[in-house]
Amino acid sequence: QVQLVESGGGSVPAGGSLNLSCICTRSGYSFINYSMAWFRQAPAKGREFVANIAGTGMTTYQANSVKGRFMISRDNAKNTVYLEMNNLKPEDTAVYYCAAKMVGTNAGSVYVEESKYSDWGQGTQVIVSS
Repeated sequence: QVQLVESGGGSVPAGGSLNLSCICTRSGYSFINYSMAWFRQAPAKGREFVANIAGTGMTTYQANSVKGRFMISRDNAKNTVYLEMNNLKPEDTAVYYCAAKMVGTNAGSVYVEESKYSDWGQGTQVIVSS
């Protein structure tokens, strides 16, 4: 079973930046075999898609609400996926979750649907003050 551990959350003023990390451990497969994504859940709201990245790192997709401000990347040698968040807004306040989907040799695929991901981290809190 895959274990995902997020870090890097915190509290920043609007306009600030944070860099989230998610390390994948306990996997019997190479990290490239996993399509990865970040989701977030704001207070009293459902979990929503933020960004995803293919196993190869060559394909990424961001939600419209974060496009141009957030960037997802990965380092397969370190089994880690990152989310660089710039120009943060109060509406970005949420718990951010890392998610993984085993895709095997289909390392170029990405997914938006929450139901596609089978493994989730515990989340890291991001608070943006106005």
